Amino acid sequence: MHPFKALRIRQHENKVSAAFETMQLDDLTAGEVVIKVSWSCINYKDALAATGSAKIVRQFPLNGGIDLAGKVHRSTDTRFQEGDSVLVVGGGISETLDGGYAEYARVPAACVVPVPHGLSEREAMAIGTAGFTAALAVIRLERMGQTPQHGPMIVTGATGGVGSFAVDLLSSRGYEVVAYTGKTEHHDYLSALGASRFVDRNSLAMGKRPLETALWGGAVDNVGGETLAWLTRTIKPFGSIASIGLTGGFELATTVMPFILRGVSLIGINIEAPREMRDEAWQRLGADLKPQHLDKIIQREINFDGLLTAFPDYLQNKIVGRTVVKIA
Repeated sequence: MHPFKALRIRQHENKVSAAFETMQLDDLTAGEVVIKVSWSCINYKDALAATGSAKIVRQFPLNGGIDLAGKVHRSTDTRFQEGDSVLVVGGGISETLDGGYAEYARVPAACVVPVPHGLSEREAMAIGTAGFTAALAVIRLERMGQTPQHGPMIVTGATGGVGSFAVDLLSSRGYEVVAYTGKTEHHDYLSALGASRFVDRNSLAMGKRPLETALWGGAVDNVGGETLAWLTRTIKPFGSIASIGLTGGFELATTVMPFILRGVSLIGINIEAPREMRDEAWQRLGADLKPQHLDKIIQREINFDGLLTAFPDYLQNKIVGRTVVKIA
């Protein structure tokens, strides 16, 4: 018997709520690998799921937490042995499978990744979905031919988790990084991560022409909507945009002109990438893509018991950087 604590998300009469409960291993959703969880983190998506602010959880009840790291407790898959240090990012946890906000998790072997050499379990969760997504963006941008010589890279939503990592990873690879943010009070934070200059989203005139002055070699966009449309109009010829988020809206009102007259590429980034790409990203996050300013990006560390009080700040857009959660 392994009674343990979990943050369980339930729905009653269309109202979603989350509370700590005691569970048994047999209560968990199916999977080949049982993990004793040591660390997790908070993503915007986690706050949405736990509060019911968006339809993240697709079956109830379910444990929250889209990221986890810990030690293998037992496994029926021979690739993983008891005591192995592993992580899970995405793979459907906290959507259709029990997630990382629990002292134990049981997950399909297909979504389990060994914690790479060069990273601790805590560092892996400081990176989590946000850093993993930023790494995928950098890898795919460079496969499209993006180089520092092509011009400055603009990162929108720069103070968030993905944005912070994008600033760090790009600047450490020699790019001039321009941070697009409305949080002018956090310029020092972004400068410390490697941003060399700033664009204030609150005072920006985006224009409405099909093509505006070409300003940026490429972009990592966490905003979508009008901001992404503006980026398509202002990227230099044969630059690329990695599209990640939609905090500014999911619609895209642009024309084909940037793509056929300037050769601009729009690249979609999704963490459910092919296994080979996922493995490459994690291996590189422990090596040449390891964030250089992880200690600065980690803005908060909380205990498991503090989760419920931490979510509202995410919904109110008050968060900078990353929050790691000590589970064990």
